[in-house]
Amino acid sequence: MTFVHTGFTFDQALAIFFALLTALSNALAVTTQHIASVSEGKQSSSWRLFMHLIRQPLWLAGWLALVGSLVFQALALHFGPMSEVQPILVFELVVALLLRRLWIHQSIRKVTWVAALVACVGLVTFLVVTSPRGGVGVPATSSWVGPVALGLGVTAVLIVGAQRGSPSRRAALFASATGVMWALEATFIKATTNTVSSAGFAGSLGHWPIYALAIGGVAGLFCEQAALHVGPLKVSQPFIVIVDPIVSVVLGVWLYGERVHHAMASIALGGLSFVVMCAGVVVLTQTAPDTMKAELHRL
Repeated sequence: MTFVHTGFTFDQALAIFFALLTALSNALAVTTQHIASVSEGKQSSSWRLFMHLIRQPLWLAGWLALVGSLVFQALALHFGPMSEVQPILVFELVVALLLRRLWIHQSIRKVTWVAALVACVGLVTFLVVTSPRGGVGVPATSSWVGPVALGLGVTAVLIVGAQRGSPSRRAALFASATGVMWALEATFIKATTNTVSSAGFAGSLGHWPIYALAIGGVAGLFCEQAALHVGPLKVSQPFIVIVDPIVSVVLGVWLYGERVHHAMASIALGGLSFVVMCAGVVVLTQTAPDTMKAELHRL
C-alpha cells in the first residue's frame, strides 16, 4: 500500500519555497518590530512612541518583511494549493524560536525545542502523506457564495461570543475568528494573483477578488489585534496557528477543488500527523519565553 502521490512538480517546489520564505518573513517582522518597540523603553505617549519607531531601522525593516511575506504568500498560493501552502506557515513559530535564541539570546527550554521538532515532523508527515495537489485557477463567482458566507458567519459568531467571559476565553474566540479570516484571506490572495496573472494589474481592478483581499485583510487584522489585546499570547497564538490551516484545507478542497491522497490509510495517518503537529504547536507556544526580552550571555 502506498501513501504518497507521485509526480512532484516544479510548481509544487516553488510553492513550498515561497511558503517557507513567507514563514521566515513573518517571523522576522514580529521579531524586528518587537525589538524596535522596546529599544528605548516606554514612551510617554502614543505619538512619541510612533515618532521613535519611524526612526528605527529595525521597525521599518519589520514592515518591509511584512510586505515581503504578503508577496511570498501570493507567489506560493499562485504556484501551489492552499492545503499545502497554509500548513507550511506553521514553520513561522520555529523560525521565531531560532531568532529568539540566536539573535535575542534568550534561554529556550529543552521541552520547547522538542515541541518544535515534533511540530515539524508532524507537518512534513502530513504534507507527504496527504500530498495536496490540483485545483482550479479562479472558481466561478457563484462557487464563492457558500464558502464565504459560512466563513463570515462562523467568524461573526466567534466575535459575538468573544464579547464576554474570561480573558483566556475571549482571546481563544477572537484568535479562532482570526484563523478563519486568514484562511478566507488566503482564498482571496490566490484568486487575486491568478486574476492579475491573466488580466494584468489594471485589468484586475475590474474584478472583485482584489477588493475582497483588501476588506478581508482589514477584518483579519481587527480580529488578530483584538485577540492579542484581550488575553495572553499563549492562548491566542496556538488557536490562530492551528485554525488557519484546518480551515484552509477545507476551503482548498471545497472551493478550489484541491485533492489529497484519499486512501483510508493515508487519511488516517495524515489526520494523526496533523494532530501531532498541533500538539507540538501547543507545547511550543506554552513553554516559550513569555516575552522577547533580551538576556545577557552567561559565561
